[in-house]
Amino acid sequence: MAELNFELYNNQLIQKLVGAADANLRLIEKMLNVEILNFGNEITIKGNKQDIDYAKTALMLLYDKASKNINIGEEEVKAAIRMSGGTTNETEAHNLNEIVLKTKKRYIYPRSATQAKYIEAMMKNELVFGLGPAGTGKTYLAVALAVSMMLEGTIDKIILSRPAVEAGENLGFLPGDLKEKVDPYLRPLYDALYEMLPAETVDKKLSLGEIEIAPLAFMRGRTLANAFVILDEAQNTTPMQMKMFLTRLGENSRMVVNGDLSQIDLPRGVISGLKDALGILKNVAGVSSVEFSSKDVVRHGLVAKIVQAYENRYKELQKKENE
Repeated sequence: MAELNFELYNNQLIQKLVGAADANLRLIEKMLNVEILNFGNEITIKGNKQDIDYAKTALMLLYDKASKNINIGEEEVKAAIRMSGGTTNETEAHNLNEIVLKTKKRYIYPRSATQAKYIEAMMKNELVFGLGPAGTGKTYLAVALAVSMMLEGTIDKIILSRPAVEAGENLGFLPGDLKEKVDPYLRPLYDALYEMLPAETVDKKLSLGEIEIAPLAFMRGRTLANAFVILDEAQNTTPMQMKMFLTRLGENSRMVVNGDLSQIDLPRGVISGLKDALGILKNVAGVSSVEFSSKDVVRHGLVAKIVQAYENRYKELQKKENE
């Protein structure tokens, strides 16, 4: 068993870091299989070397958050552990930990190293593919960056889209006009916006066309300039739909295409446009892809276990298809 000793120098921050009755330390111990002792300013971590390194990095990230007056609770602790486990060293973890998106209603921080790398990719590239299961924050963070860039004046318009694929339901039998039929499929996009901007601001920008939420079919024939364009549930596009969407990109715009290749609702035998595009564009400059896994799920702990079970099953099926 290895052991690591180090000191922290601000007693007030240490109190925030350890939590009531050392609850935060106990959670790190449980999740990383280490033992943590604190005597005044001195911290001792015992365990195997890799787990000790993760635990120390997590503690330093939390100490940094406490210095910024961020409340350190269970979710922050879990986020710090995910961040430490997804980086190669403490310096990289600290750099990713500095990423923050500012919206009208809240500051939004990445909750895992993959989330931080995803935000970095969206900032640096004109086209980014976000791949992986639900609950990993792909759409939420893309909307957050879009809102942040709009508030900064970097872009003039946010366009959010999804293919209106029927996941076991038939649109024709739903009541109402086309908008009323399609809106339920776009609800997650509305929800994200209302979490980041006051309701009256969202409603005003929707009425002015500065924020547009529309089915993928409505993108045909347009050139989208000075815009942040997000395509959600992209695994349910056909190759022709995907090509149509990607070629809408105009000057001073960027696109984010999100999807989960294990959740394709297309008819049997129809190739996913997302899978097709990833193969075609893998070596194109200005295009980046970020892959999330069950380790990045930031919902209820059981959701991560469910996602992992489905991931394992999906990999088994893929292996059989390739044999």
